[in-house]
Amino acid sequence: MIQRSLVLLKPDAVKRGIVGEVLHRFERAGLKMVAVRMIHADEALAKKHYPDTDEWKLIVGQRTIDDCEKYGIDLMSNMGTTDPLKVGEMVKQWNVDFLISGPVLAIVFEGVNAIERIRSLVGHTVPAKAEPGTIRGDFSLDSAIAANRRKRTIYNLIHASGSPEEAEQEIKLWFKEEDIVSYRRVHEDLYLY
Repeated sequence: MIQRSLVLLKPDAVKRGIVGEVLHRFERAGLKMVAVRMIHADEALAKKHYPDTDEWKLIVGQRTIDDCEKYGIDLMSNMGTTDPLKVGEMVKQWNVDFLISGPVLAIVFEGVNAIERIRSLVGHTVPAKAEPGTIRGDFSLDSAIAANRRKRTIYNLIHASGSPEEAEQEIKLWFKEEDIVSYRRVHEDLYLY
């Protein structure tokens, strides 16, 4: 099944100069770039990128609360609240603040089971949980402890769409339809048809 997925190389990946290595991993895995753009996102775009539902905020907020408890960070003194929804709202703003802090390379990749394959190459969202050999496992330097103590998002280098629905929505947010090109790579004639 041919799919498209959005990948964002976040400001930390761009500023560290590892964009070429990351792109090489996707291309080596047979994924095809069909749209690319370097952008310094504004706050409106960044806010639209992250879900604004209570469900998402509760999940993210609870995950952050769990991390604080796990690592002995006093939630009230650090966050000012124990409400998962309010913590989730803070985390969303931290994500937005980071996404607009520098240039982002937005890419649409296309390929067989692209969404699942890309997520596998990228690794776990929390760098400490990312397996060696994944992009985050090999290149991420940050931790949930450092991020929570500094009241900021985890610098994890990259975003990759998590589902076909999310990919479709995110691609429309970052690209116009005419920005996406169609072409065939050599291996497509050999393996896909």
